[in-house]
Amino acid sequence: MRPTSLPTDRIAHPMTTIDRAFCRHGGPGAEAAAQKISKQTDSTAEVLLEKKGGAGIITLNRPKALNALNLSMIRQIYPQIKTWEKDPETFLIIIKGTGGKAFCAGGDIRAIIDAGKVGNKLAQDFFKEEYTLNNAIGTCKKPYVALIDGITMGGGVGLSVHGHFRVATEKTIFAMPETAIGLFPDVGGGYFLPRLSGKTGYYLALTGFRLKGRDVLKAGIATHFVESEKLPALEKDLIALKSSSTENIADLLNSYHMKSKGDQEKDFVLDEHMEKINSLFSGNSMEEIVKNLKQDGSAFAIKQLETINKMSPTSLKLTLRQLREGASMTLQEVLTMEYRLSQACMRHPDFYEGVRAVLIDRDQSPRWKPAALEEVSDEFVDNCFKPLGSNDLKL
Repeated sequence: MRPTSLPTDRIAHPMTTIDRAFCRHGGPGAEAAAQKISKQTDSTAEVLLEKKGGAGIITLNRPKALNALNLSMIRQIYPQIKTWEKDPETFLIIIKGTGGKAFCAGGDIRAIIDAGKVGNKLAQDFFKEEYTLNNAIGTCKKPYVALIDGITMGGGVGLSVHGHFRVATEKTIFAMPETAIGLFPDVGGGYFLPRLSGKTGYYLALTGFRLKGRDVLKAGIATHFVESEKLPALEKDLIALKSSSTENIADLLNSYHMKSKGDQEKDFVLDEHMEKINSLFSGNSMEEIVKNLKQDGSAFAIKQLETINKMSPTSLKLTLRQLREGASMTLQEVLTMEYRLSQACMRHPDFYEGVRAVLIDRDQSPRWKPAALEEVSDEFVDNCFKPLGSNDLKL
């Protein structure tokens, strides 16, 4: 991710409002599949790819599924980004979602679960191709503007956070809730989360806490804030730019940002807790963080302890190490590491059990194996991070 602004009622079950869409992820196929600019504007298509003026526009078009990302969508988006990147007539890329509720609520988890159970190759392809797309966004030579209006979680974060500009609105709901389903905050979470101010990223990753509206900007995840109703006008002005340099786009976004009204003076939702977050979540191990929370004993600490106790112990340990290592890695190194972790999770029962409890049976009572942090050995965690040889992600 380009750290443009980086270094900068928790809900008990983070998936309850997005059960339909909290699937999870996607990936890029053969670049040759879209060498010509797509004119796909069929309203039934899962992703719309259009060229308007000097702008390439990607529209996620699965509103009933909160624009959840699947493999076929990524296999269309990836080659199109690569084509627009080389096209001298394309000055910028805009990505947005339809339906008014979500930018993108995640990736297609159910498909992955079904594939993983039978050893289908989709379980490899999905993560590999999704992370390749995340990297294409993070290295894109054309200015990339993500309009993150509505729910933006998991795979939706991967489609936005690594680009040059991320425009939040009052409807934006950001979260990385993966520890609740036996996964980890992937799609480059190991890169952008530890680069947030203090221990904010560690807190968001381990607890799945949701940020809303302007707080997404204040956390350093969005670069701008614009009211949702102004987005069509902003998009029109972006398309009309005669010279779409990064500076010109930044100036335009800044002008809309400055005109946004409302609660800009309101404190960041985590401000009053930042001192505790920075001290309590600075432990070198999950056991140390839990000990810190227990010893602190404040209402805030007890609430975080209750949340963490609901999460997969394996996921918590993988996530903490992922962020600690990712803090000093490049985006490419992080995505390579995360692919190794994704395949370890596909071999582990917690991912299947988490999805069952949260998405399928919805009893919100996962039976994690192992059930306690102390039972997740360092040796097991080490193995999850080991290279996969010829199966490693190559970027």
